[in-house]
Amino acid sequence: MTSASETPRGGASPTTSRALAAILVPVAVGCAVAVALGVYGRLHEPTGFAINVAGFSGTLSVKTWLATAAFVFAMVQLGSALVMFGRIPGVAGPSWLGGLHRWSGRIAVLLTVPVVVHCLYALGFQYGSPRVLAHSLLGCLFYGAFVTKMLVLIRRGLPGWVLPAVGGLVFAGLTGLWLTSALWVFTTVGVVL
Repeated sequence: MTSASETPRGGASPTTSRALAAILVPVAVGCAVAVALGVYGRLHEPTGFAINVAGFSGTLSVKTWLATAAFVFAMVQLGSALVMFGRIPGVAGPSWLGGLHRWSGRIAVLLTVPVVVHCLYALGFQYGSPRVLAHSLLGCLFYGAFVTKMLVLIRRGLPGWVLPAVGGLVFAGLTGLWLTSALWVFTTVGVVL
């Protein structure tokens, strides 16, 4: 007979199994969101309908500047997370840093919503060039990772590495999106309002 503190032969401890399930459920939901976006983008017949915002010269500039603003807020997220998790030696976070972290993340994601709606509805999931394919895949990854992060945030008892890892994946996804879209536009078309 095994005691409550021993791990049964051939299996994980009940605590490890619960932690694994608590991680796998958000990951599975995030993966389902990423796949659903990719499938929708691929099967949906692109409309070519473009968004436009007053003050911008066209859809491309709207998307470029919204993505750039989202990337700037993501940089604020990264910096505030590094301070909050004690990864910058000698820097103590002020009491308002948690609020800044949450709001910069919310704003970053909200800024991406008009862009993703346009991209999915007007353009769909495209793969005509390596950059475009990478951009389409990164868009799906970003939203899947974002959903995973939101679900991980409400889970208790997870290992300490889970939230920074998922947050890093969200940041990496948005950075990749910015590199394959806004930076590409700035370097090939130029900076246009």
